[in-house]
Amino acid sequence: MIQSWKRRPGDRVIRHPRQEALQPVYIPAPPRRRPARKFESPLVLVYGFGGLIAVGTTLLWLPFFNTTGDFAPFMTALFTATSAVCVTGLYVVNTGTYWNDAGQAVIMVLILIGGLGFMSTATFLLLAVAQRISLPDQFLIRRFLDVNELGGFLAVAIQVVAIAFVIMSIGFVVIFWQLAPVFGTGEGARQALFTSISAYNNAGFDILPGSISLATFSGKPWLLGGIAGLVMLGSTGYAFMVDAWRAKRFNRFALDTKLILVTTIPLWIVGALFFLVFEYANGDTLGFQSVADKGMNAFFHSVMARTAGFSSVNLGAAQLQTIVLLIGLMFIGGASGSTAGGIKVNTVAVILATVCASIRNRNNVEAFRKEIPTVQVHRALTVAFLGVIFIAGVSFLLVMTEGFPFEHILFQVVSAFGTVGLSTGITADLSTIGKTLIILTMFVGRLGPLTIALALGQGQRRAVYRYSQERVKIG
Repeated sequence: MIQSWKRRPGDRVIRHPRQEALQPVYIPAPPRRRPARKFESPLVLVYGFGGLIAVGTTLLWLPFFNTTGDFAPFMTALFTATSAVCVTGLYVVNTGTYWNDAGQAVIMVLILIGGLGFMSTATFLLLAVAQRISLPDQFLIRRFLDVNELGGFLAVAIQVVAIAFVIMSIGFVVIFWQLAPVFGTGEGARQALFTSISAYNNAGFDILPGSISLATFSGKPWLLGGIAGLVMLGSTGYAFMVDAWRAKRFNRFALDTKLILVTTIPLWIVGALFFLVFEYANGDTLGFQSVADKGMNAFFHSVMARTAGFSSVNLGAAQLQTIVLLIGLMFIGGASGSTAGGIKVNTVAVILATVCASIRNRNNVEAFRKEIPTVQVHRALTVAFLGVIFIAGVSFLLVMTEGFPFEHILFQVVSAFGTVGLSTGITADLSTIGKTLIILTMFVGRLGPLTIALALGQGQRRAVYRYSQERVKIG
């Protein structure tokens, strides 16, 4: 008996699809919009600094900003603008006599913007104008300011500018106190304002009349101490100062702060001791000064060699071993995220920790009971290697185009790369090719070799596979 089938609740009906429904249907994917690479990090930094240099060059080229009443030579304007934006301090004409008050004001503004950092200044301006910043821009600013907090970026940008102006104001008072009896109230205030901004931003420019940098004031410890204090604070950076203020105890400091501290202080002390020993009896530098002034000037140059271009003695008459000492200090530079240049003390500290780990036969790089990520170890080695290669290449080219001793050429190149500004007196006598190479060196030194390499590359890509390992003979 055949039972009739009835559909009951819960039964599923299976329908076979028609033949035409089995044919695959391809729907083209919407075209992917690729963002313009020229606005990606870190090219924004390159364009920003380049644009600022172009504006500064155009202004300084005009006859309204120099004392001759005529258009300034283009190379002079370009060199001065690049040195000011990159807070280097090298110059081909005397800043206090060639540029008038308006030109010196332009240089001061370029130093201020370049020293505080293009990104921090842009953040402050965007906050005032637009009241908001997009998320990609926040990530870019985060990389440049070297902070971990993403949400508090606008507050961080304001704090960077505010702390800078507070410190420069205090430095202005100290410097004005020393210069007012010499130049009078009005001129002393102008000199103190320019010097305090130049010192905190580690620029090394000065407009003091009748003096090669600070040579006339080598016997004024309060003036040298005030300038050195501004340079030291500017070279350690915002993040270091905030962490040191909040933690107050060494064992509570962040690892970055600890590395800066244990690297910077020994460099200051060792540099001062060696400078004092090498130049103690040199009648052209420290030989004619008292013991106290010798010690002060030795420490002053140990600080200046790391970051700024002020000088209280004639370095062109310094001993060869002193030149070599200063080259090493200039190459290291100041702290990351500061107004200083060089490969940074953070980089040197990571490399030293890597060497210690290798000597102790450890696979992981450690410091103060913290492990340093491998990617940062690679980055530190890359920065140092690219710095050495770039300096060697530029020095080789200058040896072929200039007729100066090699140690003076190397000193000039490292000073430009470290955005220090110290010189043995050959800057103004360089050929056009030589000045162009120094301009390029200042620009690369300010942005950093790794930043330039990342800007020219395709960006970081995560590998989808890894090769098998094979050991290589080392040593």
